[in-house]
Amino acid sequence: MQSWQGYVLLSVFRLKRFLLDRPDELDVEKDRRELEGMPKLFKPLGPIECTPVVVNHVQAEWIKPQGISTERVILYIHGGSWNSGSINSHRPLAANIAIACKARALIIDYRLAPEFPYPAASEDAMAAYEWLLANGISPQQIAVMGDSAGGTLTLGLLIQLRDQGKPLPALAACLSPATDFSMSGESWRRNRTKDIMLNLKNIRKAGEIYLKGADLRSPLISPLYADLHGLPPLLIQVGSEELLLSDAKLFTEKAREAGVPVTLEVWDGMQHVWQYTASFVPEARRAILNIGEFAGQVWGE
Repeated sequence: MQSWQGYVLLSVFRLKRFLLDRPDELDVEKDRRELEGMPKLFKPLGPIECTPVVVNHVQAEWIKPQGISTERVILYIHGGSWNSGSINSHRPLAANIAIACKARALIIDYRLAPEFPYPAASEDAMAAYEWLLANGISPQQIAVMGDSAGGTLTLGLLIQLRDQGKPLPALAACLSPATDFSMSGESWRRNRTKDIMLNLKNIRKAGEIYLKGADLRSPLISPLYADLHGLPPLLIQVGSEELLLSDAKLFTEKAREAGVPVTLEVWDGMQHVWQYTASFVPEARRAILNIGEFAGQVWGE
């Protein structure tokens, strides 16, 4: 059963979409402003220390939960349809995941479209991971995590690392990742009216300005079409109302067939990246706790 907090928040987002949004018109600047305003509404669940850093020419920030002393690191790759989002907008989410995992997080400001189309974001994710290795952090102490577009970039990074023969992280977690840019899964049709966070036309437009004509089924763009053997343990969380539900399910099936240890959580009634709302919604807090438990199982408590 959905919590009253979840119901209230869903009602607010529905009202906003009905009264204010023009969902069939992608407005990158508006989306950027709205994401930058989200930290005013949703806060970290505990005290954190934030330290800016530059990692291989990529702006980044260390987020360290108070009282945590560990070598374990989460490389966090934020969402935002490849054209929005930043360290600031996703600091609360990255911090809450770091708290749950009892680790510090390195969140990066990768380059955004349309100013920097594909593969700029993928290159920045790789640069940040290589920086961690070059600074003496063991790959077995690293987890890569991301939400939405960041989840897609997370999977693409794992595939690139394996293909290039580089050390893989100990684990990865993806929150509502897009895995198939061809949008062929059945939830793209079935959940079209249920998903109040994502709009099909806007996602297509965002894809166009990000990809600039690149192959929609390239493995680094649509990880569903990659060879998935040899990837580390994965956790995938997705809401039952999302357009991206089938992306998560189909990727999980293919990963399992390739022998990848993957856990899929489908959260009933939840919308896209509901985990962001952990300071208000109980289902978001529980989902983040599950990420921490998953990391603990792989890393060892």
